[in-house]
Amino acid sequence: MISYGFKKTVSRPVAEVEEATRQALSTHGFGVLTRIDLREKLREKLGVDFKNYVILGACSPPNAYAAVRAEEDIGLMLPCNVVLYETDGGTTLSVVKPSVAMSMIDNSALADVAQEVQRKLKQVFDDIA
Repeated sequence: MISYGFKKTVSRPVAEVEEATRQALSTHGFGVLTRIDLREKLREKLGVDFKNYVILGACSPPNAYAAVRAEEDIGLMLPCNVVLYETDGGTTLSVVKPSVAMSMIDNSALADVAQEVQRKLKQVFDDIA
């Protein structure tokens, strides 16, 4: 387990885990604002071959609104990233821990929002098997 995120490997292909992750995010009140296919971008920009690696930018609108109200410049740290990449035998799923990401900001109202978002993201993480 990494200190700044939740991480596990499941024995399913990236495309299947991405679909399950999107469904779990939706179930827990998140939408996917961005999708970055890092393999495609590295091929396009650098001409290199890289493993299947996808970054999803997830957002919970009510929590994003609460965060921006608590700390106007917090948009620098949004959305919450979810990473999926190929590993031997499956797909690694990593989900950011907002409490760690926001810990550098001294704002108790923001810390409360980060804890709530982290609780929901942990549920998303736990839903993926």
